Amino acid sequence: MSKNYYDTLGVSKTAPADEIKKAYRKLAMKYHPDQNKGDATAEEKFKELNEAYDVLKDPQKKAAYDQYGHDAFTQAGGGGAGGMGGGPGGMGGMGGGFGNFADIFEDMFGGGMGGGGGGRANGPMRGADMQFQMDITLEDAFKGKESKIRVPSIETCGSCKGSGSEDKGGSQDCPSCNGNGRVRAQQGFFTIERTCPTCNGEGKIIKNPCKVCHGNGRVKKDKTLQVNIPAGIDQGRRIRLAGEGEAGYKGGPPGDLYVLIGVKSHKFFKRDGANLYCRVPIKMTTAVMGSSLEVPTIDGGKSKVRIPEGTQTGQQFRLKGKGMTILKSSNRGDMFIEVYVETPVNLDKKQKKIVQELDETLQKSGKNNPESDGFFTKVKDLWSDLKD
Repeated sequence: MSKNYYDTLGVSKTAPADEIKKAYRKLAMKYHPDQNKGDATAEEKFKELNEAYDVLKDPQKKAAYDQYGHDAFTQAGGGGAGGMGGGPGGMGGMGGGFGNFADIFEDMFGGGMGGGGGGRANGPMRGADMQFQMDITLEDAFKGKESKIRVPSIETCGSCKGSGSEDKGGSQDCPSCNGNGRVRAQQGFFTIERTCPTCNGEGKIIKNPCKVCHGNGRVKKDKTLQVNIPAGIDQGRRIRLAGEGEAGYKGGPPGDLYVLIGVKSHKFFKRDGANLYCRVPIKMTTAVMGSSLEVPTIDGGKSKVRIPEGTQTGQQFRLKGKGMTILKSSNRGDMFIEVYVETPVNLDKKQKKIVQELDETLQKSGKNNPESDGFFTKVKDLWSDLKD
């Protein structure tokens, strides 16, 4: 829902908290589904009212909405304007649901009798941790690298230095609760205590809010950071950048930034821990006669592999110390070359004749193809047993 929240409740942007609450109460009673059975329009209107009031009753959400509009609650992975709370209806709010008249009663008079839920803690709070996905090549993972990343974050407001105040007047005790953060209301025989709606339970209000951050003390801002990728890092590892998360609230410490590493697939190599695997095709004649071949290595060099006579598909050859760097070590894993024999294709008549003559001589010999000869001998024995 993208309708202006102030228009939804029929109040101005400068309306005080009690006027916003009064407008919500009046409209919520009018459009509540219990009062409008089967009326889809009233149901939708009630949802809009809950969504708008959930934001405008919370000073922090309201400040974020005034600054960023609906985008304050759609930032990816942050939940609200840079992680300042869930979107409309989050933080246990009423947005998105119907509730009943008891829900409205609790919202009017507090989260229950005898001291229900409160607002945000009155004092410094640590900033939220953040996570950033970074994909690197296998070569980068092998040798390590230094890289710069640009991440969206929430920084301390430079204009008010995080105080949220435009001037040195700072904050004062909330006149509604006299600095207690909670107010009481007499309802017949009951005294109901609830979180102060004016200060949201903090007990303080800012006299003259900062024009840059609108009293929040923090602003949305991108920043560039340098990340040191260690040699040997593997897929799924996290690098912690201490203090590079979101700025703290009211002088609280900042959160941390975690860089989640992803390693791109390679066109030649497959990785298994510190070892590398490379599948190499060889000619039939090479497999028969034996030879040597050069293969690429992850460090950009070449290594020679000796192929013995009679090499079969699937045979592996180990190159010791030619694999990946081992994390926090000067050692390396191994590299395994797995060969597969390529069958010749597109033979001409002369080539086919040569192959046929070779096949005839091999059959006469009876010892050049032990695997296939042995297999079909076993098959014949099996058929004979079945007949018996």
